[in-house]
Amino acid sequence: MPYITHTELAERPGARELAQVATADNLRVIDFELMDASLRGGDRSAWDASALAAADDALRRIDDAVTEAEALIDGYLAKRGYVLPLDLSAASTRKLIAGCSRAITRYLLQKDSISDEKSSPIARDYRDALRMLQLIADGKFSLGAEDPQASGAGAATDVRFSYPEPVFGRKQLRSFR
Repeated sequence: MPYITHTELAERPGARELAQVATADNLRVIDFELMDASLRGGDRSAWDASALAAADDALRRIDDAVTEAEALIDGYLAKRGYVLPLDLSAASTRKLIAGCSRAITRYLLQKDSISDEKSSPIARDYRDALRMLQLIADGKFSLGAEDPQASGAGAATDVRFSYPEPVFGRKQLRSFR
């Protein structure tokens, strides 16, 4: 299962932005409704074959960016020892990883059009996602309550105490009774 779906991308950043950045450079920007229908798996029968081919090409570009983002995320998670592909059954883990995947995918699709790397919100979100993944890889941030790395994968907790022999314990004071 991918870390982010087409439907989630249609919600945010939206079909309009994706149509603008995923359309091939030499083609006219894809109709936003067609891009939305393509992302959500809706009815595309109202468009001609050339528009559908352009939309399919844009979807391939989006899928390539999502795949690259997933590989980057997996690289960070592998450093921590997570079993990959990551199990996204927990809602908190799913939202966190989908947010990172969205930010990275969006940056990869728009990296040629970002003029000012320091003030771009897309570049900022990308840097924040990489910082978050680095914190997870370093063990300073947990993926939530279901995180197998944080909980020790269900291992029993064994607490042992070590201390020096007391100076005035029962053994030492036994002769004074």
